[in-house]
Parts: sequence; C-alpha cells; structure tokens
Amino acid sequence: MHIHILGICGTFMGGLAALARQAGHKVTGCDASVYPPMSDQLRALGIDLIEGYADDQLSLKPDMWVIGNVVSRVHLSPESPKFPLMEAILENGLPYTSGPQWLSEHILHTAERPHHVIAVAGTHGKTTTTAMLAWILECAGLKPGFLVGGVPLNFNLSARMSENTGDKNSSKLPPFVIEADEYDTAFFDKRSKFVHYKPRTAVLNNLEFDHADIFDNLATIERQFHHLVRTVPRSGEVVVNACEKSLERVLEMGLWSGVTRFGPHPLANWRANGEAHSFEVLFNERVVAKLNWSLSGAHNQMNALASIAAAKHYGVEPAQAALALQSFNNVKRRMEIKGAVQGARDGRVDDPDSLITVYDDFAHHPTAIQTTLEGLRHTVGAGRRILAVFEARSNTMKLGSMNSLLPQSLGAADLSLCHSQGLDWSPAQALKPLGQRAIVCQTLDELVSQVCLHAQAGDHILCMSNGSFGGIHEKILSGLKEAAKNRVK
Repeated sequence: MHIHILGICGTFMGGLAALARQAGHKVTGCDASVYPPMSDQLRALGIDLIEGYADDQLSLKPDMWVIGNVVSRVHLSPESPKFPLMEAILENGLPYTSGPQWLSEHILHTAERPHHVIAVAGTHGKTTTTAMLAWILECAGLKPGFLVGGVPLNFNLSARMSENTGDKNSSKLPPFVIEADEYDTAFFDKRSKFVHYKPRTAVLNNLEFDHADIFDNLATIERQFHHLVRTVPRSGEVVVNACEKSLERVLEMGLWSGVTRFGPHPLANWRANGEAHSFEVLFNERVVAKLNWSLSGAHNQMNALASIAAAKHYGVEPAQAALALQSFNNVKRRMEIKGAVQGARDGRVDDPDSLITVYDDFAHHPTAIQTTLEGLRHTVGAGRRILAVFEARSNTMKLGSMNSLLPQSLGAADLSLCHSQGLDWSPAQALKPLGQRAIVCQTLDELVSQVCLHAQAGDHILCMSNGSFGGIHEKILSGLKEAAKNRVK
C-alpha cells in the first residue's frame, strides 16, 4: 500500500511513517516545515517529503491519504484554504483516514499479526512510562514494538515494529507499547487518539484538566478516558493511579476488565517503600522487587510502579522489570543535561563545584513544572540555586486557563524567568506572588541576557517548554561561556 501522510513531521505521524515503512508500505508525506532531525530520519528510511500542502500532490495517487490532526479546514480567506491539498482530497472523493485509525488497522490489529497492545495514557508521564515499558520488555527478550512521543535514549528511535512473532505454544500475542494521547484524532474525528488502539493493558497514569483548546472541562476528558476503558477486553487489565479522584470517577462509569492500582494510597496494590532513587516495590504488602536507579522525583517513582505493574500483566516478573529499570536512560528532553560552563566561586574558576549546568525538559503543564522542579531540588539539595526558565507555549497555557497555578508550580525555584511573547494574558501579573523571584521578558534575547546576568557559580538552569524554545539552551551556554572568558581576562 502507498500512503501519503499530511503532517508527517510531527512526533506521532513521523513515528507512524517509520512503522509503515518497516512494515513494507510505500510512504510519502508533506508538512508545513520539513526540517531536521525528523526530516533526516524519515529520508534515511527512504520516505520522500514535500514541503507545504499544495494540491498538485494529488498526482502522487496514493492508495490512502493519512491525515494528521495538524490539518484543519480553517481558511485564510473564503477563497484561500490553509490546506488546499485537504480540500482537493475532499472535492475528489479520495480515500482518507486518520493516523491512529490507520495504525490500528494496518499495524496493531491486522488479521495476520495482531498485537497485545499496552497503551499508556495520562496527563503526565506518558512518554517516560511508555519508554520504561518498552525497555522492560526489551530486557526480558520480548522484542516489543513501540511508538513513543519522544526518543528513548536506550533505543535512540521513537518507533519500531515488534520483532516478536508470538509464542506458538501459547495464545500470547507479540507486545506493542504505545503512548496513548487524549488529544483529538483529526478534524473529522473528535474522539481521543487512544480510542483507536484497543489495548489489552491500559495504564492510566493520572488525569488533570489540559488541552483547553478542545476540552471544556475535566469531566469531558474523564468521559474520553472512559471510552478507552470500554475498549479493554475482559481478560485485559487497567493499571490505575490510586491517588487520582478523577480516575476513580472514570472507573465508576463502568469497568469490564481486571484492575490493579498503584501509588501511596490505601487502595493501591502496588506501592513503593523508600526514596525515589532507591526503593522497594511492594505488591499487596509483599516486597517483590528493589530498584536503585539514576532517576529522581516522586513522579518517576510513580512511573516505575505503573510500568512494573503493566509489565506484570504481560508476564514479566517485578524483580526482572526492576532490574531492567536500573539501566533505563530516560527520554530526550526529560531532565536532559545540555551542557555545563565553569563559573567562578570566591574568585576561583577551577572549583569543581562552580559548574553552571543547563537542562532541557518538556514540562509545560503547571503540575509537570512543579514535579520536575521538585525532582531537581531533591537531586541538587537545598544549598544549590535553581533557575527556572520557561515559556507558556502549549495551547492550554496560551489560553491562560492555568496561569493562576504558576506561582505554586515554580515554588522550588530560586528564580523564575518567563518568556511572555505572543500571550494575551499578563505573565507579570500571574507571577506577582513570587515578587523578586520572577522576571518576565518580552524577547528571547532579553531572556537569555537575564539568565546569564543572574546565573551564579553552582547554579542549575532548567529550561522548560514543549517546543524548541528557539534554541535557548545553546544560547544560554554560549552566553555563559562568553561571560567566563571575560572573567579570565
């Protein structure tokens, strides 16, 4: 089959393209901006890319047009559609489908090779937990397929077909681990993406209000999560964060499969005993594994419990899963160190404790910002300063529906610096409770200058955004290096 993907350079659609190519399909695609690293990855797989959505692409005549949710029917003017190719597809009555539906029908649940799908849903932690599960199954020799909304450092690729053909002596299907996003599927399918995946194991990591551009309130998201629960078969299992009242409301709508809960709650089957970086794993009050690893933060401890519980449903014992997580290297843009520059402490520039470290993290929801900062604070201790550098880039944050939560979420930082360009609400007003611990900058250059001005020896600078943030990490590192040169002179 020849498929042409509209919006191919997005994380999900790029992963789908890679899977389709590995499965033997011919793949082409287009996007508004075709640039590295995704363009390089796709072209290396033999996928031809076109920049823009011109309707002359009809001449490619694919068997199916696969439409990403970046495509809409918004018009720049009555005569000028934003996506002329999509308009031409509709006018000519050509076959089209969404990315999640194509993935389900042609990769996950084909008659020739159905999979045991393990879907990881939740407002936070989806990418990390999906990567953890894939690594656990890999270390168990199960060669899983996976599609992750990021790049797991243990694999260095975001998507892969399963090399597991299944056990001929049992009914066990080959595993496929997928990040299950609640965002809508396409302009013609307003259901959440995850409804298409039909998992046998569903992880519900947590559930808060998000995606204010498509959901009116938390109850509408809870309804979508229940649509996912409805698709889990009787022999399947739902792995649920026991601490989330929103998820309990989801289960109260109806449950037709097994359920297991995790977290520090009386109802939880799976618990952790110890610090986030070193703890015992308890199942029904019995110690079943011990985990010592490099990750920090209570949120990663919860991600580990979820992944161990889900792996157990597939057949991997907790001790084996915990052993795998000891070598888990996380995901790109999850507390990823981008570099360090020598600062000066008491006039000395050769003090090993004077390094200024710059991190990159995907956190953009207030809860994710808070847990990320608290994890870093636990790692570096109370004696080190943390500079939180962030932009309100997600649709939810741009709408300002959560700006009142920002002061609390930034509480673990010594200084917070916000990029305010393009916002219709006032970050200065929202961050007013932080007083002099907050700085708001209109431009990226001003933001970089302020970071370099306030950075001190031994500081940890955490940059948070769900976008590229204008390459701010390298700009900060360059600015700090220039400042270090001037000190030496």
